[in-house]
Amino acid sequence: MKAGTDYIGVAVGAIVFNDAGEVFLSQRGPNATNERGTWEFPGGKIDYGERLQDALKREFKEEYDMVIEVGALLDVDDHILADENQHWVSTTYLARHVAGEPYIREPEKCVAIGWFSLDQLPAPLSLITQYNLRSYRKAYPDR
Repeated sequence: MKAGTDYIGVAVGAIVFNDAGEVFLSQRGPNATNERGTWEFPGGKIDYGERLQDALKREFKEEYDMVIEVGALLDVDDHILADENQHWVSTTYLARHVAGEPYIREPEKCVAIGWFSLDQLPAPLSLITQYNLRSYRKAYPDR
C-alpha cells in the first residue's frame, strides 16, 4: 500500500529562511511523488513513530545536507491532487537555516534548489506551496 494514493498520506514541510530573509525552494524532479517540475517549500513523508519536527529535520539533512531549526507551525492543509489521484495532509512549519551549504543529494527527486526573495519566487509553484504562501502572507502581512 502506498501513502497518498491507497490511503491519505501525512507529510511535513517548512518555509526555511536564511539570515538574508530569503526562502529555500526546490524544484521537484522526474521521480518525485507528485507535482513534478514545480517549485516547493521542501519536506517529505513522516515515518511511523516519527514526530513531525524530527521528520522535517531528517528530510532536510537527507535531501540537502542542511541543518534547520524548526519554529512555529504555520499551517495544516488538505493537499488534494485530483489529477494524480493523491490526498495528503500536509503540515508546514516556519524554520531557520542553521548550518550546511545546501546541495542536491537526491537528483532523481530534485533538479534545482535556491534561495529566493518572497517577492521573486520561481514558477510554477506546487499547490501546497501556493497554500503556504497565502497562509504566511495572511499571518505576517508586514513581512
